[in-house]
Amino acid sequence: MSSLVLLLVGVGVAIFVGFNIGGSNTGVAFGPAVGSGAVSKLGAAGLMSVSFLIGGWTLGRRVVDTLGQGLVAGDPFTMEVSIAVLLFIGLALFAGNVFGVPASTSMTAVGAIVGLGLAIGRLKVDAVLEIVGWWLVAPVIGFWVSAVVGRYWYDRLVERIAIDRSDGPLLVLDGTRSVPQPELGPETTTREFVGTLLVVAIGCYMAFSAGTSNVANAVAPLVGNGAISMTEGVLLASGATALGAFTIARRPLDTVGNDLTDLPLVAALVVAVVSASIVTVLSALGIPASFVVIATMSVVGLGWGRATVADAVPDDPQVPASSVGAPVESADAPVATDGSPSAAELYQPATIARVVVLQNLVPAVATVVAYVVFRNWPL
Repeated sequence: MSSLVLLLVGVGVAIFVGFNIGGSNTGVAFGPAVGSGAVSKLGAAGLMSVSFLIGGWTLGRRVVDTLGQGLVAGDPFTMEVSIAVLLFIGLALFAGNVFGVPASTSMTAVGAIVGLGLAIGRLKVDAVLEIVGWWLVAPVIGFWVSAVVGRYWYDRLVERIAIDRSDGPLLVLDGTRSVPQPELGPETTTREFVGTLLVVAIGCYMAFSAGTSNVANAVAPLVGNGAISMTEGVLLASGATALGAFTIARRPLDTVGNDLTDLPLVAALVVAVVSASIVTVLSALGIPASFVVIATMSVVGLGWGRATVADAVPDDPQVPASSVGAPVESADAPVATDGSPSAAELYQPATIARVVVLQNLVPAVATVVAYVVFRNWPL
């Protein structure tokens, strides 16, 4: 097979990976904004594309260097190896999307490359241990930060951020002036306008964070073997992600946007800010981070923090439950009526255990499969 054909195949597989990344990450980033009516699906796709590109162009290059050169010694990424690694990543991500397994793209990518390094005996163990160490620490940080927010500040956030959508446009143009200027719609309150901007801004921040971490998952092997330059890789991954955002992301946007009763809007925003901040910091350090795992533990931490509030509700019926910010109907199943997530909604140990197992299963399978393939059929 000629080098040109191999390059085209490699680029095609990279586009496949980026396409799936765009489909899944757009729903995660802009589901709350679409569900609350703050932005349309088309607008979400456009904002996702731009924010992802900015994240990849700035901090994403460091993660590309880590995956492309920092895990395996020497120059292991021949074009055939690059294609195989990208296929492992793409197929694992595709399977996760199809079967609903909350797989981490970054963990799967690292797993596939680690399998390669083990098979050829050139794995940089110190670098891998550093990454795994951060993988263990980051979810714990996400848990405790979200727990503190849930316990002490969540009710104040609900009072200030919750959006009650009014009829009519959010903004209108005042044509009575010489230069038309935007102003709030006839029924739009300042609180609604600020809350809407905040929801959209956080969606853009999440998309930026996704770009810092996920660009590498689509193109690191191709950049690592010199087939394409860093700039070309960032543009290729961002373009493929945009394609996914404008096409297959519509269904995830529906799913996330319509499931806000399970994760209230303010809770989703808290988890988004905490998770995206941790991922962005790790990307700046060149660490491929798992947004999925960190977000899951942030949800758990937020739910646990809210559960401690619910447990603090006095038994005296004369004391209103709202005084501690978590109305309850019974001690066994607290139900929040003000948009606050209760223990029953967010803190479910059995569900948490299942999700965590599934999140680690796909990367583990990718590692084993890559090791077996590269060990027995050297490319």
